[in-house]
Amino acid sequence: MGGTARRRTGSDTGPPTPEAAPSPPARRGPVAAALMLGMALAALDSTIISTAIPQIVGDLGGFSVFSWLFSGYLLAVTVSLPVYGKLSDTFGRKPVLLFGIVLFLLGSLLCAGAWDMGSLIAFRVVQGLGGGALQGTVQVIAADLYPLKERPKIQARLSSVWALSSVAGPAIGGLLAGYADWRWIFLINLPVGAVALLLIVRHLHEPAREAVATSRVDWAGALAIFVSGGLLLTALVQGGVAWAWLSAPSLALFAGSAVGMAGTVWIERRAAEPIIPGWVWRRRTISAVNLALGALGLLMIAPTVFLPTYGQSVLGLGPIAAGFVLSAMTLSWPISAALSSRVYNRIGFRRCAITGVSIAALVLLAFPLLPYPGADPGAAWQPALIMLLLGAALGLFQLPLIIWVQSSVRWAERGTATASILFCRLVGQCVGAAVFGAVANATLTGRLEVAPSAIRPGLPDDLDSVSRALEHPGTLTDQAADYLRRAVDTAVEHVYVGSAGAAVLALLILLFLAPRRTPDGPDGEQGAAGATGPEGATGADEQART
Repeated sequence: MGGTARRRTGSDTGPPTPEAAPSPPARRGPVAAALMLGMALAALDSTIISTAIPQIVGDLGGFSVFSWLFSGYLLAVTVSLPVYGKLSDTFGRKPVLLFGIVLFLLGSLLCAGAWDMGSLIAFRVVQGLGGGALQGTVQVIAADLYPLKERPKIQARLSSVWALSSVAGPAIGGLLAGYADWRWIFLINLPVGAVALLLIVRHLHEPAREAVATSRVDWAGALAIFVSGGLLLTALVQGGVAWAWLSAPSLALFAGSAVGMAGTVWIERRAAEPIIPGWVWRRRTISAVNLALGALGLLMIAPTVFLPTYGQSVLGLGPIAAGFVLSAMTLSWPISAALSSRVYNRIGFRRCAITGVSIAALVLLAFPLLPYPGADPGAAWQPALIMLLLGAALGLFQLPLIIWVQSSVRWAERGTATASILFCRLVGQCVGAAVFGAVANATLTGRLEVAPSAIRPGLPDDLDSVSRALEHPGTLTDQAADYLRRAVDTAVEHVYVGSAGAAVLALLILLFLAPRRTPDGPDGEQGAAGATGPEGATGADEQART
């Protein structure tokens, strides 16, 4: 019952012993509201412009490069995450989050004033650089504010905000583009961001940190990460789309990224305070979770990218109805995540995640077993049920892994550790988009090459062309339309089998790489005071009072 802290050794598959008392809920409420607003901003702007592309292209031109409105934003978010994670550990969460919100709002204002497609793409990159700070720092502050027992609730709320914003984004973008002006898509960020800024400034209080005065930022490492990551992600995003995989641009980008990665390793090994410290990969808990969530990024390509195509091209649904099929996953995921604490408190973090990803693999393998529906919108309940079950499984998989990592590090390491998780997941998504896009197009090409000679003339030759042809079936005979639907159905089935393989990969990582028994914390040291003040949570989740 004394005042000393004792390090408890046990299984890191289970939750650590209770941490220090959190800050008063009355002080956390406004900050939590600001975090959810920030998460909504980041989520909305990843999808909101998708349905406004015709209006944007009609106004600004640049049809051949409009895909960079998405790619540029994604690249900026991904490559900036590790930098913001390290900065939040060095200088505190509040200044990094405030900088990210201001930069995001500046990018939004610039996007609203864009005069051509090139300027809009450049300003979307500015938005993405702010979005990287939002995505990473919001998750870290949530972990700082809430003790382990309460953390699933706030994480589930953030997941719900992300899911609802992602689903609502295309509808909001379409409404604004159709009934107002596409520039309002970016202008509506300003009042939302202003409220978040006000709440953070007034209610988020961090104790002064002595380390700031002596900390040195590894700017050379940050630049190396930006360059090497940008080259790699550009090659993955544009390969097979803007140019062939074995073309000179692809080979040059991959070679450049390899050289950049080698340079990054060389710089980081010699830096006093590297952006990506070596302990991120030396600690088995963090490295295993990074790899497992990279596999999750691969896995997510099937439902998020190819299911809407399946709904429209095979089932004959409209874009909104196809989106609702996907939204079944976004309904069950946050609920499952919120309830996951009841599971991992009984069986541990690792076993809870193993259970979730095992179920996810079985659910993904069930998709190819669905009977061919033809153009029957009434059959949409079958893939919707698959997505409902998949969301429930992934809620048991992702959140326990994030909390496991955040609970295994000190306060001063939490930003870097969380950023590494998000970075690996986004890289996995980029790799998955490239790999499964190639799988789908190869399947379609193979099916079209063996099409009956009576319908072969005039058939499209890639997934996008097939989807467009099925949107206007009047240009096809009934036999050709049915053949194309079956080809798309086969291609999506192959993608789902590949996603099930990614789930199995995550399962193997957790079984054989994730530690079964480790100390609850990296070194048993007491963390710095939490984000709401000295009386708040310490962030040393691995400590127990004796």
